[in-house]
Amino acid sequence: MIINIELQNNSYPIYIEKDGIKNLHKYFNLLEHKVLIVSDSNIPFGYIKTIQDQCTNSYYFIIKAGEESKSIDNYLTLQKILLEKEFSRKDIIIGLGGGVVGDLTAFVASTFKRGIPFINIPTSSLAMIDSSIGGKTAINYLGIKNCIGTFYQPKLVIIDFNLLKSLPIRHLNNGLIEALKAGYIYDSSIIDLFKDDPYKNLEEIIIRSIKVKKHYVEIDEKELNERKILNYGHTFGHALESYFHFSDSLYHGEAVAIGMLLISDEKEELLQILKKLNIHLNDTYDYDKIIELIKNDKKVDKEYVDLILRKNKVGVICPTKIDRLKEMLIGGEQYVRCLRK
Repeated sequence: MIINIELQNNSYPIYIEKDGIKNLHKYFNLLEHKVLIVSDSNIPFGYIKTIQDQCTNSYYFIIKAGEESKSIDNYLTLQKILLEKEFSRKDIIIGLGGGVVGDLTAFVASTFKRGIPFINIPTSSLAMIDSSIGGKTAINYLGIKNCIGTFYQPKLVIIDFNLLKSLPIRHLNNGLIEALKAGYIYDSSIIDLFKDDPYKNLEEIIIRSIKVKKHYVEIDEKELNERKILNYGHTFGHALESYFHFSDSLYHGEAVAIGMLLISDEKEELLQILKKLNIHLNDTYDYDKIIELIKNDKKVDKEYVDLILRKNKVGVICPTKIDRLKEMLIGGEQYVRCLRK
């Protein structure tokens, strides 16, 4: 299956197939270029070897798994490797991993010699559903999520469902939150698949979610207007991630789940789905510190933030005074408390 992302200047295909990683050479000429594969410590080395077997001149670099690796230090290390190996603007960088690998690698690709071809091969549900598509690149800095980055589209994306076999259940559920978000902002049929059995419907959930992402990316590539709707739940979610220092106590999707719960008008329905996915948060947080972190959100303009809410079964952009956000934190506490064990 092929889903094409149609953009004015940088269109690209998403190839969706089992064992797609083995067919990378069919979609891009790997033989005449140097290739740098960036992956993380949770990814089986066999995946890297599968790509290297299709190349004539390849290198790899493995980062530590986790959000803290989306750092300026790793960015500079990768730039150094590219320079030392004498990569040109015609050579290739491949991101093989989850959202951290994809964001970091794409940012490196976008800035090395003002742009080098980038291929994204997501290995997590989160990356397949969301972060591998749309061209957002970023690293974290000074404890602020995604505060340094660019828009830079990949040459292609490969979605290989077999790569999910090595994914722990918590990581799988973490990514499924982004699919659930897609259901609440655009395609409510996805919510029905969650109410039924998200694991039985996994591939269909991912495909439908990709189509939601495609819709918003094509109408607003640089997130100037409508694409902001994809940030449903992320204003509070990113702040919570920063508050807990991007630690294993709260993954990105889990933080977004809490962010969705805080702003949802359908809290009971959403809460039941989150329980089914075993989403929980054992720690408490300081309301005022969360608000301070939100003030660094990229959607903030003076005393307002473009908060995404759901109305008539679709997401809408609602400029909201930052002062009002504390009311939402307090009002949603009884539901967040239900996720604590």
